[in-house]
Amino acid sequence: MAGEASTSGGIGQRLERWLPQIVVSPLFALSLFFVYGFILWTVYISFTRSGVLPNYTFEGIVQYERLWSTPRWHVALSNLVVFSVLFIGLCLVIGMLLAILLDQRIRIEGVIRTIYLYPMALSFIVTGTVWKWILNPGLGIERLMRQAGFENFTFDWLVNPNFAIYTIVIAGVWQSSGYAMALFLAGLRSVDDEVLKAAAIDGAGAFRTYFSIVLPMMRPVFMSTVIILAHLAIKSFDLVVALTGGGPGYATDMPATFMYSFAFQRSELGVAAASAVMMLVTIIAIIVPYLYSELRRDQR
Repeated sequence: MAGEASTSGGIGQRLERWLPQIVVSPLFALSLFFVYGFILWTVYISFTRSGVLPNYTFEGIVQYERLWSTPRWHVALSNLVVFSVLFIGLCLVIGMLLAILLDQRIRIEGVIRTIYLYPMALSFIVTGTVWKWILNPGLGIERLMRQAGFENFTFDWLVNPNFAIYTIVIAGVWQSSGYAMALFLAGLRSVDDEVLKAAAIDGAGAFRTYFSIVLPMMRPVFMSTVIILAHLAIKSFDLVVALTGGGPGYATDMPATFMYSFAFQRSELGVAAASAVMMLVTIIAIIVPYLYSELRRDQR
């Protein structure tokens, strides 16, 4: 009886120890297959002559040659650079200024925080649709100003190929600057008050305290924010589709919309896979150096 009890107790302990792995393993297996499995499949497809349907005959880098000889891909890349620089830069500046303002513990802190965080609760589809109404020359700002008496006022960026990309920047910054503000505010609130008191005793003003002492201490928060915003910029799809549809023409095409267009509209699966791989390489090129620098810093 004692032996049976000890045996059942051992089985129960082993089952209790392995229960979390047993519960999580199906989800892990599905994630491994549907995420990393399809990443590997896409990489292989990019080295084939796949068109409407996958073709598994290996053909080398022919699809990458076609990709880089396509003018539309160069437009998508230039748009990505413009959008990323302005989107990340403006979100960082606005988010930091708002975080510094809220760090002063003003009375309307809760109201401001709610106003700027609320857009993050919306999807990019909703954001793009709303800003499409606001920036539409026949419905939004231009019509409102002309009804107010400014008959010569013009704001046609949404339909102007040279300025349409900046409408995406406006909508993206409106949605994401509040998120950057929340990250920076959390970083500011984590700074030891003794540091601020010491700076005040030494006669440092508020501007010098923040930009010479506090902000350098927030390097991990800053880098994390840049990585998150860069990830949002690279995979921009729904915002572009909802706001401009990639137009006028393909003036606001981005790599994500380029990939979708060639995969599902032009039936160029191989070229679409090659563009997806280039997007993956770009993300890896951003994340890996950051992780490496963080690991080096932790080891030091």
